[in-house]
Amino acid sequence: MTDDVTRGGGPPRRPRWWRGRSAPFPGPGPGPGNGAERLRHPWVSSSVVAVVQVVGSTAASHNAVGRVALDHFGYALLLAGPVLLLWRHRAPVAVAAAVSAVTLVYVAAGYPYGPVFLSIVAAYFTAVAAGRRRAVLVIAGALYTAYLLITMWLYRWLPPAGDKAASWAQVSGAAAWLLAILAVAELWRLRREQFVRERRERAEAERRRADEERLRIARELHDVLAHSISVINVQAGVALALMDERPEQARQALTTIKAASKEALGEVRQVLGTLRGPGEAPRSPAPGLDRLPELLEQAAGAGLAVDITRNGRAGSLPPGVDLAAFRIVQEALTNVIRHSGSRTARILVTCRGDAVELRVDDDGPATTGTDHAHDSGGGNGLLGMRERAAALGGTVEAGPRADGGFRVLALLPLTAGAAAASVPDKENP
Repeated sequence: MTDDVTRGGGPPRRPRWWRGRSAPFPGPGPGPGNGAERLRHPWVSSSVVAVVQVVGSTAASHNAVGRVALDHFGYALLLAGPVLLLWRHRAPVAVAAAVSAVTLVYVAAGYPYGPVFLSIVAAYFTAVAAGRRRAVLVIAGALYTAYLLITMWLYRWLPPAGDKAASWAQVSGAAAWLLAILAVAELWRLRREQFVRERRERAEAERRRADEERLRIARELHDVLAHSISVINVQAGVALALMDERPEQARQALTTIKAASKEALGEVRQVLGTLRGPGEAPRSPAPGLDRLPELLEQAAGAGLAVDITRNGRAGSLPPGVDLAAFRIVQEALTNVIRHSGSRTARILVTCRGDAVELRVDDDGPATTGTDHAHDSGGGNGLLGMRERAAALGGTVEAGPRADGGFRVLALLPLTAGAAAASVPDKENP
């Protein structure tokens, strides 16, 4: 009785005889993906089988001629099969054999035919679904052999008196009925396995989408914070150095810090807003190349002079390409501010019919000993650029130039596939 009480504040535990009857069909691990495949209350289906067998066999006995009338032993046999079905998930083969034996005893006792074979159907289906097909075939073969012995030979010594041998039509019909059960059980097993496999694949796809979304949000936060904090860091150093001697310039640096921090907070709120729930629309559009003047103004506030050149007709870029182009330029300028001794940078934006090419150059030299190579120096700047470009089918090349400077070259295609893939970025920047 101790199994029925709550231990340690947890949920009530089931008695030992109940455990194991909720074994899952083939599938991965615990959780909704498998729990849905379990028959959590086998007594419900077993009770239905019991009611159908008792009621149906009782009705059949009224019209059965030459068969033994149902008595207490007959009803006990009709109920024995459904009771055994309570353990069909824990021991499917043993239950299938036991139910077959009970059914044979019922037939040998001469009771009227009816839905007594429903227990066999349930037991065989469960055993086949558990992957015990060979064992079920052996049991079914033994059942049919015993049925032939009873109806073709042993009937002389079994009730009812004066019974006749079964016709070949009857035994052939029984064989066809048994084969149909096995065939349908196998088809059902295959369908269940396919259902579990499809559910597992959907769960894996959802996990991949969640991982990609987390990566996208992390990349957005990195790009926003890295640029703004770099500007704030430079301006804070300027303000500290000029606080006493040139208070007006120090005040200007603090004003730049205020503007940069305000913009960073706004973009961080916009990125985090996508986590509030599905269907949450952003309150402002995603940044794109049209915001390059603001970016250049921030860079100028950090002491970096930027010269920008545009080639080709810009037109309207797909949202994801526009956002990725802006973030790549932003990260490239951030790297110049943080890692280059040069206070000038050049941006070349070339719009072709099938792609956008971005080139960001500075004259160096590197001040951190890493040649801007964040991925070699432990950061995520260049890695984030490459991930953005790769998501759209593009590329990013970055490295030192022969004259000591540094170049970032990005190529973002404007294909239909890239446009389609970019839609989520526009909706959830």
